[in-house]
Amino acid sequence: MENLRDKTVGAFVAEDFRTAAVFSKYKIDFCCKGHKTINEVCIKQNVDTRVLLKKINEVLLAEDSNAIDFNSWPLDLLADYIEKTHHRYVVDKSVIIIQFLNKLCNVHGGRHPELFRINELFNQCVTELSQHMKKEEAILFPFIKNMVKAKERDEAVLQPGFESVTNPIAMMMHEHEVEGERFGEISDLTNDYTAPSEGCTTYKVTFAMLREFEENLHTHIHLENNILFPKAIILEKEFS
Repeated sequence: MENLRDKTVGAFVAEDFRTAAVFSKYKIDFCCKGHKTINEVCIKQNVDTRVLLKKINEVLLAEDSNAIDFNSWPLDLLADYIEKTHHRYVVDKSVIIIQFLNKLCNVHGGRHPELFRINELFNQCVTELSQHMKKEEAILFPFIKNMVKAKERDEAVLQPGFESVTNPIAMMMHEHEVEGERFGEISDLTNDYTAPSEGCTTYKVTFAMLREFEENLHTHIHLENNILFPKAIILEKEFS
């Protein structure tokens, strides 16, 4: 049990994504801050380490035939999955959410001025994520896929213009952290996505969509920060 205190949150979630629900319950960031150890996050969140590890162990021992083991996937497959699942989600859902937020601001902005800040933050998120995903799809992901192919064929990998995969990865992880902080503010402004008592159906639906968007983003960032990126760095070293 003691050695598990020094294991990172991201490592737990990478090995079994079901543990993400436990960390979320205790407001522990498993994606952008996935490099933090169990001991570190428990101290910060004032959580009993033994209680948290007990909850994690219960999840790990429970059988679930539907659990997806992303950690065992080839890197090219994982990159494709992130692009086709999470990147497309951002593109498709953001348009709808922006429409709903605009409507909320027009109808309820007078009584709830925080809606304007929420709208501003979400629009910033969409703009930044759009550029972020384009860089991944045009530069980082193709290089990772090329490394996978080169290893399969026992060939040398062409040197990228960014010198080492650690450089774009560092940039992507920084941008992930920015979005995590942005959505942290959105969560605070929405009272953890809880519509006011007088809120209409549109109000409740919009906040529910924002919550789902954040949860999807957490999974998206987790797959990159805790699985794809570390393994890409290890793979690149094999060509040294």
